Amino acid sequence: MTFFSSSSLLLFLMSYFLGSIPFGLIWTRLFLKQDIRTIGSSNIGATNVLRTGSKHIAALTLFCDALKGSLAVFMALYIGGDLFEIGMLGLCGVVIGHTFPIWLQFKGGKGVATLAGGVLVLLPFVGALALLTWGIVFAITRISSLSALIAVVGAPFSAICFYPCPLALENLPCVFSFLLFLALCILVLCRHSDNIVRLWKGEEKSFKKK
Repeated sequence: MTFFSSSSLLLFLMSYFLGSIPFGLIWTRLFLKQDIRTIGSSNIGATNVLRTGSKHIAALTLFCDALKGSLAVFMALYIGGDLFEIGMLGLCGVVIGHTFPIWLQFKGGKGVATLAGGVLVLLPFVGALALLTWGIVFAITRISSLSALIAVVGAPFSAICFYPCPLALENLPCVFSFLLFLALCILVLCRHSDNIVRLWKGEEKSFKKK
């Protein structure tokens, strides 16, 4: 199956709409009677949900956002074709849906959890290394955004190490899939532009106990 077949388009659209489900908004409204868009950074992601004071709802949001990424890759299994290639297309759709949901005027989350959930299924060694990186950096700095940024920056490099097919330039579908992955990582980094500015100024908030 090619990237431009009707099946590929269907997978991308299904993944987009799956990714566009705003679990952070849904759970905070349902269980906390609050609109997460009026709290903290106004982001619908788990980190901002944590600012409501509810660790359980934040954990539920994190799990559901990551699950979206995993499900998008699993859907690719039923479409057929090379899992890395078609799975990356599904991952692309779900991350874009999460970051730019049509239901919220394209104002969504930052994509870290959704990307991680998909990568853990599609590229398990890369996903595991990214989670380990996040955990180590967070344990040292207690800054969630910095941990995510470093993990995301390292992901494309570890992908080449564990799955060297992107270096085989004659395998164009694989190269294209890797470029999609690189683009997703860049998208997630761009979604953290405000965090990067605050980190540069030394103003980014941490989870250190006062």
